[in-house]
Amino acid sequence: MSGLPKKFPKQRFSLPLDGGGQSSTQSRAVDTGQGGDDKSSSGWTPRPHPLPQGERGSEKFLLPQKFSLQGRAAVVTGICGNLGPIWAETLLEAGAEVAGLDLPQAKKTDVFLKLGRRYSNKFLFVPCDIRDRKQLLKAKKKINDGFRSATVLVNNAGIDQPPAKLKESWTFEDIPAEICRKVLEINFLGAFQAIQIFGPDMIKLGHGSIINIGSVYAEIAPDRKLYEHFNLKPPFLKPPAYGASKAALINLTKYLAVLWGPYGIRVNALSPGGVEGNQDAKFKQKYTAKVPLGRMARPADLDGPLLFLASDASSYMTGAHLIVDGGLTAW
Repeated sequence: MSGLPKKFPKQRFSLPLDGGGQSSTQSRAVDTGQGGDDKSSSGWTPRPHPLPQGERGSEKFLLPQKFSLQGRAAVVTGICGNLGPIWAETLLEAGAEVAGLDLPQAKKTDVFLKLGRRYSNKFLFVPCDIRDRKQLLKAKKKINDGFRSATVLVNNAGIDQPPAKLKESWTFEDIPAEICRKVLEINFLGAFQAIQIFGPDMIKLGHGSIINIGSVYAEIAPDRKLYEHFNLKPPFLKPPAYGASKAALINLTKYLAVLWGPYGIRVNALSPGGVEGNQDAKFKQKYTAKVPLGRMARPADLDGPLLFLASDASSYMTGAHLIVDGGLTAW
């Protein structure tokens, strides 16, 4: 059972779990470009993406090992948010060492604290504001010294404005530019900088998976009827910068998939639908009425898609936008 994520029941696999071929996590030396003329301006040489486990020579293919992250280090930004601990636990259970980045003053949830106790030697919290490049560089050094170079990056950090927490609202024409600027700085530019800092190490190793956490609002416009019951004047508007920032992140995903594909780096986006939490009953009722599967997402709906994108199970997948929304965007 070595390397098999705990959330995968044994009975789902009929293949033996022992044996199995050389790990694709092994560092791959980079051609210094003595031959050929396909080097980039940075000096790195494009190369085919590493084959998934079990496809080298006559080595036997084992399905569960494709989902293993043993021997890899992962970085999750926005670790103290609602989804951060979900991503971290998934990666930890698959065998990865995980470094979580968030603001020093970020409130630690109970789930976060439990992860720290359960995986004390494999889970590292690194205080970091992803808007600050110098802090990101310091964070990378701490992660490399404590674990190893990260080959999985989950860009999860982001901010939104739930109506229940607002003390005032605006018409579209009165929305302060500063609010939009802050959303774009964290949701898009923060992810952009994190990729700039952690991506080059992946290129040197010859493999890596970058997962940008998007939103269904990168694809569709918010339905104002979902928020009509909130007593706000003027009526609540979902911040337009939120969907714009996530749409920009999806486009960046495709951009980097093309740019870094030759170096063995896969870049994909994962967009959850509404995740059940502390929303009021009326909102949940109206939201689930729009979802073909008739409910909001739960943590157990999200760990599988993330592990798929992080692991060799998606070794031929890059530039994709995986939407996990119960069918909301299928209308």
